[in-house]
Amino acid sequence: MSDIRVLIIDDDFRVAGVHRDIVTGTPGFTALDPVRTAAEALQAVRTGAPDLLLADVYLPDGDGVEVVRSCGVDAFVLSAATDARTVRRAFRAGALAYLVKPFETRTLVDRLGRYARYRNLLSDTAPLTQDQIDRAATALRGAPEQASVSRSATERTILTALADGEASASEVADRGGISRATAQRHLTALAGRGLVEINLRYGTTGRPEHRFRLAADR
Repeated sequence: MSDIRVLIIDDDFRVAGVHRDIVTGTPGFTALDPVRTAAEALQAVRTGAPDLLLADVYLPDGDGVEVVRSCGVDAFVLSAATDARTVRRAFRAGALAYLVKPFETRTLVDRLGRYARYRNLLSDTAPLTQDQIDRAATALRGAPEQASVSRSATERTILTALADGEASASEVADRGGISRATAQRHLTALAGRGLVEINLRYGTTGRPEHRFRLAADR
């Protein structure tokens, strides 16, 4: 299955960059180049064919909620606006989630994971049963998952590996004697539960490297 393509619409390039990095660091998702205006968003939807929009409300040339309404693409609204009218407008426009900025990394990671499960549950071409529809709705809108009291042996290995300091997924894999894919999957899950923090290291060329460390308040 191909990655879920995400378009970020935000006029603050720093905020857009943070959200892009969260999307990029979440397995199964690809972030398209962020856009900052309503006009750019409409053009990007036509040319980039995103599966999911992460749209701010206040844009220099328009309203992000109206962009969501007009695009016919799955969308989350990410905004500092907390008035009930704006929230109601967002949901009437078709937004699947409304996240109040600023939010923790794990909040968006959790919602992205829920969205992936929702899409997977609704991917069957055969007619859906009521149970399948209800499961998809629960996956998307249910309460955030709580961390299990017990931790798997792999998670304990990863947390022990990070006790030696910040590391990439490859370095964690080497320290723990596990595959990089396994390390990456569990690191992302631990980050979503707030036990691990993700930082970025920018080199002179290429994409930034994701670095992981134990959360200070875990």
